[in-house]
Amino acid sequence: MKANRHLAKRVSLASAAFTALFFAIGFIVVIPFVWMFSISFKTPMELLKYPERILPASINWSNYRIMLAPQYHYLQMYANSIKVTSINTAGSVLTSMLSGYAFARLRFKGRDAIFMLYLATLMIPPQITIIPRYILFDRIGIINTHLSLIATGIFSIIGVFMMRQYFLQIPAELGESAAIDGAGMYRTFFQIYAPLALPAIMTVGILTFTWQWNDYENPLIFLRSSKLFTVPLGLAAFVDANETRMELKATAGALASIPILIVFVAAQKYFIKGLVSGAIKG
Repeated sequence: MKANRHLAKRVSLASAAFTALFFAIGFIVVIPFVWMFSISFKTPMELLKYPERILPASINWSNYRIMLAPQYHYLQMYANSIKVTSINTAGSVLTSMLSGYAFARLRFKGRDAIFMLYLATLMIPPQITIIPRYILFDRIGIINTHLSLIATGIFSIIGVFMMRQYFLQIPAELGESAAIDGAGMYRTFFQIYAPLALPAIMTVGILTFTWQWNDYENPLIFLRSSKLFTVPLGLAAFVDANETRMELKATAGALASIPILIVFVAAQKYFIKGLVSGAIKG
């Protein structure tokens, strides 16, 4: 009994220590975002005060009105990013679902070899494929269009891997029972497997949304017209052109981060469940 109480005390202390550690890590991660949003509500005169206050003296929306004015084209960049990110996220989720299901539950010759070869492409840095992609896109005439960002953005190797791992956890007997009842392959997938894989689907969607929204390299290479710029590309150009306007740079960064924060907060329970479940079975 005494040994059990001692063990329980050690476990409790360890749990408290880990909680404090992760709280400290979370605090360190959150502080830059709090500071950025705080600066976005400050006036230039407030930024010159010393010592500087973390929170603004009053909520000042003028920086946001300036950023959303037509002269900075921020709304146009927002619309471009939403367009490209939404299409790529929807396409990536769909292709990952179908491919993951095929690799997990369908039987065909060379299935495992093809899957391993597909995963092996993860070892190839994406920068190596930039020149071949540029040449190909130039020949088919989609350079300086959003299609150049969508053509490869609707496929996700990580997404296929995560969906396959999740589908492997769903009992195969469910599909066999549906087949006995006369359900076809597509009906079995969309009515049985897809609803059960909602956490993995949401996880792939969140990761893809984040990657695509923050993508800077591909728009930089494939887009030329400023009217087609996405938020990361326009944000970089804006920061370079307004080096001394700290409050406007913080406002631009705050506006760029809002969609990701909304998506993650709205779907975080599915995200965590999907990551944990997808790592259980190999």
